[in-house]
Amino acid sequence: MATSVRARPDGSPPPAAPPSSPGPRGRRSPGGRRSTLYRWDIKAIPYIFVTPFFLTFAAFGLFPLIYTGWLSLHRVELGGDPSWRGLENYTDLATSEFFWNALFNTFTIGVISTVPQLLMALGLAHLLHYKLRGRGFFRVAILAPYATSIAAATLVFAQLFNTDYGMINGVLGWVGIDPVNWESSKWPAQIAISAIVIWRWTGYNALIYLAAMQAVPQDLYEAASLDGASRWRQFLSVTIPSIRPTILFTVVVSTIGATQLFGEPMLFGGSVGISGGSGNQFQTLSLLMYEKGWVTGALGQASAIAWVMLLLLLLVGGGQALVSRHNRKKLGG
Repeated sequence: MATSVRARPDGSPPPAAPPSSPGPRGRRSPGGRRSTLYRWDIKAIPYIFVTPFFLTFAAFGLFPLIYTGWLSLHRVELGGDPSWRGLENYTDLATSEFFWNALFNTFTIGVISTVPQLLMALGLAHLLHYKLRGRGFFRVAILAPYATSIAAATLVFAQLFNTDYGMINGVLGWVGIDPVNWESSKWPAQIAISAIVIWRWTGYNALIYLAAMQAVPQDLYEAASLDGASRWRQFLSVTIPSIRPTILFTVVVSTIGATQLFGEPMLFGGSVGISGGSGNQFQTLSLLMYEKGWVTGALGQASAIAWVMLLLLLLVGGGQALVSRHNRKKLGG
């Protein structure tokens, strides 16, 4: 029903009605703009935060990886133009005694350094896990070797293992053992290099094990103690199974580190460190790659060695994934 508009008593026209507010299609309110900006902020800000990482990775990680793979298929000399060789660089490695010697040295040094290192780290973590006077000091002290530079640690150990005046040969002489030629002999040299790796990384792995041990529920230890289990039995039956994923992680990381071992053998060998000693007795894959690329100038062969090392690391990572999946299925079953 239509409504009538009454005039004023003086006969003047009634006041005009105030303008109606704009409808949905009118001008957007400030609150709507803020809502839109908020939605864009939620969606875009995470990508803005991660963009610097991906740009850095693309420039210093992905591009060198792809370019190295391209170089491995070419014959490239320093200062020269590349020429296509296909898989010839890889077949040359398969028939090269220097490559197999470096691969074997990498494996043996890795075993000699990794196994004692992780066993000692487990023992140290087990001791620090229980109440011990000065635990805070010892936790900091065992991490000090990790904070020491590779150059400083290797130079000190090179003096300790010196054939003529080293302290190690001096101690061996006290017990009637003839001096050992730590630099020129194959196994003594690898043991000396492994000692450097063990000294630097044992404390680091011990702290990782200690953190994993502290996450084990105390109820398990109390139940084992009520059953009459000794500390050694608790360590074998409770601690080790509980931190098995952490142990697997440290094994894989130590294996990767051993595959990339470079600084310790190069500095330990001195003037012949790049070639891994006078007879290549401790030359690793990393040293061989460096020698091929920057001493002989064969960048194509050096790139092929780099991709072989990448393949080895992928195999190690794949093995870890298979073992982890098997353990999860076993626990789930």
